[in-house]
Amino acid sequence: MIQISQDDYNKILSHAWAGLPNEACGLIGGVVENDVKVVKEVYLLTNTDESNEHFSMDPKEQLAAIKDMRAKGYVQFGNWHSHPESPSRPSEEDKRLAYDSSARYLILSLMEPGNPVLNAFIIKDRTEVSKEEISIV
Repeated sequence: MIQISQDDYNKILSHAWAGLPNEACGLIGGVVENDVKVVKEVYLLTNTDESNEHFSMDPKEQLAAIKDMRAKGYVQFGNWHSHPESPSRPSEEDKRLAYDSSARYLILSLMEPGNPVLNAFIIKDRTEVSKEEISIV
């Protein structure tokens, strides 16, 4: 299970809305407590692709985020990105680019403006997708 605070969820949501019509992206880090991945930091990164169908994280921002996580003693859980016009599930491109089977991939759908949907996924062998429970507290 992944646990994220309402404030961090709101940060992701705000960054995703601000990035429209493109996908927004970032990293998540935190600590593991009793098998729960507790998100302690959400990193808001630039989508250098400037596309509404895919994203690439700015490498300098990504490195700075990883250094910050290490300095704080956090574990990098994975990344998050938005889907401006599609459901909260991994696209074929998301699966193709999922190189780390231990990472969690959070996808925020903005397809229905009044009903954003955030889900977490594990992607193994770039084909096998399973959902992980996510709790917003």
